[in-house]
Amino acid sequence: MTRIDDIATRLDEAAFSARAMAQIDPDGKLPLADAYEIQRRSVARRLARGERPVGIKMGFTSRAKMIQMGVDDVIWGRLTSGMQVDDGGTLDLSRFIHPRVEPELAFVLKRPLSGHVSPAQALAAVEAVAPALEIIDSRYQDFKFSLSDVIADNASSSGFVVGPWADPRTDLANLGMVMSFDGVDQELGSSAALLGHPLRALAAAARVAEEAGEPLPAGAIVMAGAATSAQWLRPGIHVQLEVERLGRVGFHVGA
Repeated sequence: MTRIDDIATRLDEAAFSARAMAQIDPDGKLPLADAYEIQRRSVARRLARGERPVGIKMGFTSRAKMIQMGVDDVIWGRLTSGMQVDDGGTLDLSRFIHPRVEPELAFVLKRPLSGHVSPAQALAAVEAVAPALEIIDSRYQDFKFSLSDVIADNASSSGFVVGPWADPRTDLANLGMVMSFDGVDQELGSSAALLGHPLRALAAAARVAEEAGEPLPAGAIVMAGAATSAQWLRPGIHVQLEVERLGRVGFHVGA
């Protein structure tokens, strides 16, 4: 077993058992290409167990997050069928180690999308847009990780909830977004936080998908990135996101 295979296996087992593991690259020396290959092989183990690929998630879509992590580009992770939680459903916290939630927008494609495209070209491939929530987690102890660590760990993506689909021709440039716990506002943000416009995040998804040799097919879901900071989840609460002109999405956290 190669080192990449070994790390991919350990990350998958940590996620499967919800048990934290030590960082794989605390000094940040692992090439990012190797980190993405670890991610690919780790997620491939889930697919071998019967999950299906359903799309990708974008990360570091805010300029502040890029500066914080010392990078100048987005990162991305893979979405599988086993990660999806029904709108209005219940999240089992025992599946996670350090669960947090963040407000997002999701796109679903009506035709394949890849390569260097403009936001307008990206929009032409979209079937619908929806309010969405992403559950992020880290398989590393103490929620500490380097850039290569987080990429290898599927960009911390662990679950997602998609609300009602809406017409993508809605003006998405500066939609107000409010995430609440039990009716109490936790985070207030705007869709403009997503690279200045959510369609830029979608265009970035097309680019990274092509670079990975995995063009996005029709039917793929793209989570466009977090509009605000993530909030820790706790048992028994109801999480809701309301997005201006798009509606609401939410889930319950199991007690």
